[in-house]
Amino acid sequence: MLKVFVINSLVVAICVMLHYEFLHRVTVHIPKMTINHRTRIVLAVFSSLVAHAVEVWVFAIAYYFMHQAEGWGQLSGNFSGSLMDCAYFSFTVFSTLGFGDIVPSGDLRYLTGIESLTGLVLVTWTASFLFLEMQRFWGFSHENKPSN
Repeated sequence: MLKVFVINSLVVAICVMLHYEFLHRVTVHIPKMTINHRTRIVLAVFSSLVAHAVEVWVFAIAYYFMHQAEGWGQLSGNFSGSLMDCAYFSFTVFSTLGFGDIVPSGDLRYLTGIESLTGLVLVTWTASFLFLEMQRFWGFSHENKPSN
């Protein structure tokens, strides 16, 4: 059980650190760009989507290796064992969509649960970040009126 906890915690820590770095770099670099405010927000949204895709792939790689290794459980159903199938499964779990066509068993179930929770938290973090960036770049005052 300790091994499962350590591996799951490591995967989550990698994703949280990646997300922080993506958001931090957006915060640092976007204000320096000499483009209009709307384009800045669009770039921030695309950067956030890239961050989420990278995080999904971190989980996908973990699923791939855990599925191949003995003692971690299996992914079954409409699943060929490929890295692309693991990425598809990871996208559905991270987004909490969960089609159910691929089913985890064994200790892989714990990674699935923690990925859903991690995805929910990171998507919420992104939404909060983008909201604050929009307020900052679009110059809304407390009365919700444009300041320009």
